[in-house]
Formats: sequence, structure tokens, C-alpha cells
Amino acid sequence: MPGPLDGIVVLDMTRALAGPHATMMLGDLGARVIKIEQPGTGDESRHWGPPFATAATAATAATAATAATGPAGSPGSAGPAGPVTPAAAPASSGGVPASADSTYFLSCNRNKESVTCDLSGAEGRDLLLRLASRCDVLVENFRPGVLDRFGFSCERLLELNPRLVICSITGFGHDGPEAARPGYDQIVQGEAGLMSVTGMDQAHPVKAGLSIADVLAGVHAALGITAALRERMITGLGQVVRTSLLASVVGAHAFQGTRWTVAREVPVPTGNHHPSIAPYGAFRCADGMIQVAVANEGQWQRFAPAVGIDPADERFAANQLRVARREELVAEIERALARADRGHWLGLLARADVPAGSIRAMDEVYEWDQTRSQGLVISVEHPVLGRIELPGPALRFDGESPREHTAPPVLGQHDVAVRAWLDELDQIDEAEAAAAGRP
Repeated sequence: MPGPLDGIVVLDMTRALAGPHATMMLGDLGARVIKIEQPGTGDESRHWGPPFATAATAATAATAATAATGPAGSPGSAGPAGPVTPAAAPASSGGVPASADSTYFLSCNRNKESVTCDLSGAEGRDLLLRLASRCDVLVENFRPGVLDRFGFSCERLLELNPRLVICSITGFGHDGPEAARPGYDQIVQGEAGLMSVTGMDQAHPVKAGLSIADVLAGVHAALGITAALRERMITGLGQVVRTSLLASVVGAHAFQGTRWTVAREVPVPTGNHHPSIAPYGAFRCADGMIQVAVANEGQWQRFAPAVGIDPADERFAANQLRVARREELVAEIERALARADRGHWLGLLARADVPAGSIRAMDEVYEWDQTRSQGLVISVEHPVLGRIELPGPALRFDGESPREHTAPPVLGQHDVAVRAWLDELDQIDEAEAAAAGRP
């Protein structure tokens, strides 16, 4: 079923994660995404492993998934991918089969077509000109100035196609004193302050377990692109949308940011506990850990008796007092929780209407019925790997059936098809010009 961006064509000149995540989101919404890749090597993230996916590893995973959840073919799965015309792949190296792609690449490139294009040559630049003139959106995450040196400045692209929406994703912004710096997720997590508030204490800053700067930049890019497409409906013109890893992390600081900008308090790590709310964090039980979120006084009134604390205890009677005496409070709670296992406490807290949850490993997340009920696991048919499962899109639209998704492409899989599409459009233009008597 077509999505809300059906009919929009996106030229994806990005690689790694931030840009590919943005264009994948647009593809999830129904846009046609044509991914430009360097001949022979492709997107560098194809080689970011282990783990690498081969037909053998995919078959093993599919067998395990079928055993756990039933036959493949979850809502939103795609049928056979059709004929494949991949570009020449590099020979195997380092024990990695030449046909293998990393699971990293597979995570952020569903619903795309792969076309190889060498911008250093005249043929590649001509192909890019043809695509840019036909597409609605162009997304790139080169360092500032790189596309200009190839002859494709924003000014030239908009002159070629005035309706084109151009989105540029950089590490630190396209201007300013440090615009030229390369942007990698962990570097930006540190530079943007995220690591300074993550971890158990100030002496041991910790990065997030996900590439959160990349992903947030991708989400912001997709949002900016859809806003620019909406404005184009009014003005008839495209525009340049810019975001960066730095902007995306700083934009997500929320209350940690205003602790400094308003209160002039420098936030520090508080481990697995909230810096401004208590009790709100991870607590040890007899057989592991659970998480509890007591975010208001009503919840405190229900939670405290469950762990043997008088809710009116003057030490803990208000949130500010509980935050000030967090270590003492956590110790009392964990003494109570140590008397029973996680299942007991999660059940008891659910009955008391106190928000609580377990801490799941990744395999548990993807085998969880709730995850699958939300369409967050999709099944697709890969031309080399066969049927594989991927994390699914985060958006759902009421009244619409789940759309079919296609697998991340093999390098150069759509070289012939996309060039044929461009040739067909050129022929249509020539026929219309001839009919109108135009040269």
C-alpha cells in the first residue's frame, strides 16, 4: 500500500548512518529512494563488521526466528526482490566473503535502490545531473564544500531543478569556526555533552549504547525534508535544509540543557537514576534488576507502602527531599526488593499502578510479543541472503494496512533499472517537445 510520500523521489547521496537513516524513514513513508554508491566498494558501512550477513548466517537466523515466532511473513513483508544486476564487488578480504554485507548496513537501508556512480568521472557527473533534475529531494552528508568541488553546489542544483529540496547533514554544522571537522557519532557524543551526563560518575564518562547522534540527525533531517516538501506545495520552490549531529544532540538536551542555561548548574552523571526525580531508576532485586519510575506524589503514595516505607516519612515526603537523599532512599528500596525476585515485584507494582519494567537484552526485545505487535519487526526477501528480519519503522497510520518493505539492496542492484527509467523520461520529454514544436 502506498505511503503518504508516494510519488516523491529521493536521491540519496549519503553513507554511514545519519543520512541513510533519514532516507530510510522517507522510504518507509512511501518515497522512492535511489541510493548513489561508489562502484566496487559502495557505502562504507557495508564493510563495518563483524557481524557480516551471508546466506548461511541469514538461514540460521531465519530458522531461529521461525522456531520462536512461527512462519516468516510478518505484516509489512515484501515478496521476491526480482532480478538482480549487482555491480562488481571487491574480492573477499580479512576472512569476509565478497558477497557479505554488514548487519550495520542492513539496519539503515531498507526500501532503497542502489545505483553505482563515480563522481570523479564525466559519466558519473552526467548521471548525477540527470537524477537531480528528476528527483524531488537530494540528501547528502559530505563535509562542507565537497559537493561544490564536484561542481554540484546548492546554487547549481537549484538552478537545474528549482523544485528540488536539498538536505545537508554535517557533523558540526555547515558554517562556524569548526564546520570543516568530520562528524562521527562518538566524537559528537563527547563534544555535545552527552557523555558528560552518561555513566556512573564524572570520572568515567560513557557513550550511549546506540549511535544516538547519528540517528537523531537522521530523524531531524527527515522532519526538515517533509516540512520543506509541504512548503513547496505553496511556493512551488525547493530549498536547502540543514542539520548536523551537533545540533541534533544539543537539541535533545531538554532539561539537562536548561539546568545550565537557566539555573547555571552543570549536570553530572547520576548512573541509572534520574537527576531530578526520585525514586526513578534501576533497582536490584533478588535475581536481577528492575526499573521503577515514581514521577509524581500519587505514585509515591502507592509505591512507598509496597516497599515498606511510610510515604509521609519526613525524609522522603516530597520529591525534592527524595532527590537530596537519593542514596539513602535507594538503599532502603533495594533492601526491600532483595526479599523477592523480579517477577514478584513487577506483578505487585503493576497491581499498584506504579510504572515499572524489566531490562531486556536485544534478543528478548525482538522476541517480545509487544514488539512484534507494533510492527517493529519486518520480514523481507533479500536477493542474496533470502528472507531476513529487520527492525521495523516507528510510525503507524490508523486506517492503513502495513506497507510492503523491500530489503536493503545489493551494491549496484538497480543500475540498469534506474538508467532505463531516466532514458524513458528523456524519451517522453523529447516526444512532448516534438509534438509542441519545440527544439
